Amino acid sequence: MKYTLLIILFPFLVSSQVSHLFYAVDSISKFIAADEYNEINDLYAVDSIYLHAKDQLKGDLSETFLSLTFAAVPYNIVPIRLPVIHLMVNFPLISSADSIFKLKNHNLPALLFFDTPEDNFGDKDKIAHFFGSAFISYSSNIFDLGDLIGYFVEVFEESFEVQNQVDPRDIQANQLGNLFGKIIKKHKNVMPSQVLILKSLYQIRINL
Repeated sequence: MKYTLLIILFPFLVSSQVSHLFYAVDSISKFIAADEYNEINDLYAVDSIYLHAKDQLKGDLSETFLSLTFAAVPYNIVPIRLPVIHLMVNFPLISSADSIFKLKNHNLPALLFFDTPEDNFGDKDKIAHFFGSAFISYSSNIFDLGDLIGYFVEVFEESFEVQNQVDPRDIQANQLGNLFGKIIKKHKNVMPSQVLILKSLYQIRINL
């Protein structure tokens, strides 16, 4: 699927970081699996998940975004077909035990945008895109890499046959995450929903 961002990040984590990341991802996944957030819509559910992760990681936003990225991915194995030799490789991602993983996927917020697909999966995969790009944007202090890497991820996936073509809706989720990472540097109390809703507001305006 569309998670080469995680494959790019994973090799740079040392074993102690991986262990710390696993416990954070497991805690977030269990929170989502338990469906402890009781919100009026899925955008506010994303806020609740974010606040839980932020609390678990003692306010460290960089670790919060990274942990949310892995926890929100609805896949624990990413198949990649390598170029030239055309070898299919299954790349495992950090995730909870299968029972928690399945419940977490079932409970992931799906109705995020005005144009969310009308099926059971909806936009569950966009949460990882959003927080992954927020992590890059928030953690980038020298160059503004958010949009660049978000686009690179999509092109990289196309080249490695992870998906058939660049998905513009993934690019939009990346851009929103990038924006969130920038805004929160100055406004610490901003919520994910306040940025995610911008896409729907724009679409509604276009359709009026």
